[in-house]
Amino acid sequence: MTLFLWECLFCLLPSLLLLGLLVFVRRPAVSAWTEKTLTAVGWTLWRGLCLILHLPLDKASFGTAVSVCTGTQFMCKPSTLAQYLLRHCTSLSRTMLASWPKGDPHFQTIRALLGEPQALGLQFTREHLLLKDGGIVSLDWAVGPGVSDSGVRRSAPSVLLLLPEHWGGLSPHLKSLCHSATAQGFYVVVFHHRGTAGCPMTTTRLTEFGDPADLEQAVAYIHSRHPSSVLLAVSEGSGSGTLLSYLGERGSSSRLTAAAAISPVLLGQVWFETAVPPLYHWGMLYHRKQQLRRYAGSFRGVLDVDHVLKSSSLKEFEERLFCNHESEEPWGLAPPVAWELKERAHPSEDWDRYWERNEPLRDADEVAVPVLCIRSRDDPLLPPIGSLPLSLFQNNPYFMLVLTETGGHCGFTIQNSNNQPEDMNWSHAAVLEYFRAVVDFLKGAGEKDVVSWIGPTVEQRSRNNSSVFAVRKRRSAGMKRPQNQNINQSINEVEEFTWKRSYTR
Repeated sequence: MTLFLWECLFCLLPSLLLLGLLVFVRRPAVSAWTEKTLTAVGWTLWRGLCLILHLPLDKASFGTAVSVCTGTQFMCKPSTLAQYLLRHCTSLSRTMLASWPKGDPHFQTIRALLGEPQALGLQFTREHLLLKDGGIVSLDWAVGPGVSDSGVRRSAPSVLLLLPEHWGGLSPHLKSLCHSATAQGFYVVVFHHRGTAGCPMTTTRLTEFGDPADLEQAVAYIHSRHPSSVLLAVSEGSGSGTLLSYLGERGSSSRLTAAAAISPVLLGQVWFETAVPPLYHWGMLYHRKQQLRRYAGSFRGVLDVDHVLKSSSLKEFEERLFCNHESEEPWGLAPPVAWELKERAHPSEDWDRYWERNEPLRDADEVAVPVLCIRSRDDPLLPPIGSLPLSLFQNNPYFMLVLTETGGHCGFTIQNSNNQPEDMNWSHAAVLEYFRAVVDFLKGAGEKDVVSWIGPTVEQRSRNNSSVFAVRKRRSAGMKRPQNQNINQSINEVEEFTWKRSYTR
């Protein structure tokens, strides 16, 4: 009997030890010590992995393992719209971003661009839009609750146009934004450049980084399909190159009411010439080369494809693709089409000339709709904060900048709580809240302040013609090469700007 009891005790000993350990660990002091130990071990392993992959490691990142960032920096020229946004958009002044490890910039970036998208119950119907030069771009219309595949709703909601990264594709970050916008009543459509995201390539003309010609035709088509809806646009990462170029070239004749850019590339040449961590650099370069390989046979007649594919950097790839071609008509375009495209019908003479016609902010002083830019300090894919054109936001009332301490590239994961989903993105909530506030502001303003909302009459154009030049002088964009500047300037340090949308084109 005694032997039997000892055998039972021996068999139950592991379970008893495990039960005692669980009870011991659940004590507050022990639980806190265990959490700190596991966090320290995880941080050490992650630091070693970053060193192996040559990923920059922020020395302050480990400090965020026990704290949550709650503040942002909102920079803009004082205006009635800016004051209205600060009063009605709480997301712009306060965040609850996730702490480490979910708040790590590399983890957020990889998850946003390459992570496995969740089943959000959202589908897309694709339309192919034939362009003037014979090319084709794709428009993916979101189909979810309250939206039919025919694009018909019971009311006329705002149309939200999404622009992916320059290299194309529908990332998990963009799908999540589509789901959030659709759930809040927006009608969402995603724009895809020719030759990206499965869009067929019907011409030998590729889209340059800041070329808005295709987007302009797509916006005109969307407006014709939904003439009574407010048209808004938001870009993801390097997709800002096309969006900002469009806003600058179209000026006050743009069909957009407001725009936003999440983790934007504001200075294209600086972005291409700034080194990024090898993991991201080779990933982006490989994706770009794969796109070219898919249509290599079609481009061999107008392009030295093998020479381009031997590029060892994104800058070299872009330069070889769009600069220094010897053929007079490299893209094989018909004369009428080449005449309409003007200089874009031919490759640029050199790298500097390429950016003279493609720099996203080359016509920033012509932008006539509010633009919100959201950027984190620890973004691993963008140049340092010191390269930002801060004078643009300090002097131009149409540009606004929100800076966060963390967030990565298109990450901005919100700290999990009892009443918030774990995968909620702060930038999505901020952008959608911003769009609603801008639309409400413009609708509530008087006709004198938003004449261009309904389009000016001939009498109004002639009556306001004398004041146009004064407005343009007041809103100089300051497009000089950026320098390190103080970004803590208060919104009340300069004279307040009275919001009026001017006519520049």
